[in-house]
Amino acid sequence: MNSVTVIGLGSMGRALAETFLATGHPTTVWNRTPAKAAPLVALGAVQAADAAAAVAANPLIVACLSTFEDTRAALEPADLRGRDLVTLNSGSPAGARAFAAWAVARGARVLAGAVKNVPSAVGAADTLLYYSGERAVFDAYEATLRVLGGDTVHLGDDVDLAALYEMAVGATLLPALTGFFQGAAAVQARGLPVASMVRYSEKWLDMIRSQLPVYAKEIDSGDYGDGASAVKLFLSDAELNAEFTKETGVDTSWQAPLDDLVRRAVAAGHGEDSIAALTEVLRKPS
Repeated sequence: MNSVTVIGLGSMGRALAETFLATGHPTTVWNRTPAKAAPLVALGAVQAADAAAAVAANPLIVACLSTFEDTRAALEPADLRGRDLVTLNSGSPAGARAFAAWAVARGARVLAGAVKNVPSAVGAADTLLYYSGERAVFDAYEATLRVLGGDTVHLGDDVDLAALYEMAVGATLLPALTGFFQGAAAVQARGLPVASMVRYSEKWLDMIRSQLPVYAKEIDSGDYGDGASAVKLFLSDAELNAEFTKETGVDTSWQAPLDDLVRRAVAAGHGEDSIAALTEVLRKPS
């Protein structure tokens, strides 16, 4: 069992530390607010006095702070020589590259990663975590990292790949949730419980999920000729949204940029093409 240090004990960091402890990994923890470590100490964790001591305690360091900048600031006082550093935070590909360059210059090896689920799912067999960076580091700790989620993937040696996929995949989240929240407000405006629409929203999301491989194939090939879900079919959404706002009092203005994107696609000659052709418009920001 590899011993591990977890730095950052927010909801996700705490879940990581709890999982390491539950699977028998000796775990040292540190957080800028020391009181957050108390429940983990009760489970058997060792609380480090400061970040430098936390890093010195173990060769494997898992940092779960908000950004690469936060992680760098927390680790600044520490001696990183001979340490293998795994970052599980948000950030851009450029941020990942800059952080890795800083850490490597200080003697560390770096894996940048992401947890693609909520804290309560950490440790589950189907929870996805992906990492990028030197393959030898991933291979050395794969068994340890896999306790955090059974679907553990190494994306490649380029340290910024996890951040790239994190932003590429994560782009779906807020629009999908906002659409659900808009629907929830509209249903409540009719005096109906939001719970009444959940089953139908789930079916709708299942349909969207089933189409992703189709759209991916169209985008990779550049062939958008199958117009079953043609761009032009989405042109009426702007008028419908205005009517929906008038009827329900729900603000649909967040969809205006999406309506504009559709209009730009039609103007660019993609009206008869699959809706996946929006990708071509997104490659050319207005």
